[in-house]
Amino acid sequence: MFDNNVFIDGTCKNTVQDGKITGYEMQTNITYYRSIPVSMIEYIKVMADGQEAPAEDIRISVDQTDWFSLKEAETVTTYKWEYGEPLYIRVLKEGGLSAGKHNVKLTVATRTAYIPVPLEGIREREVVIA
Repeated sequence: MFDNNVFIDGTCKNTVQDGKITGYEMQTNITYYRSIPVSMIEYIKVMADGQEAPAEDIRISVDQTDWFSLKEAETVTTYKWEYGEPLYIRVLKEGGLSAGKHNVKLTVATRTAYIPVPLEGIREREVVIA
């Protein structure tokens, strides 16, 4: 139902810090029609070329300044993921993704105050890393 909101096309790239590739990142839209606190993210899963990234290696941010592990995000109530604004997702992986084509699958699930089940969106894309 919310698959079209997940994994914004053209946003997957390697993450470079201090001249070193430390992982890869992508952006997604919310799987809901309103904003939510970051703590209402039920789970995020990333799979690249059939290999699921460990949850402890995933970081998220609403502003690209403050980054949270998924465990930390469980208690983050002061940052809101606004409708229409992307959530930035990073996967820590030394060397990132190699140059060329990759199959990347992103799953995002959020909770809401009055719907008893998480709203899940899944999107798989072929991406090209330069």
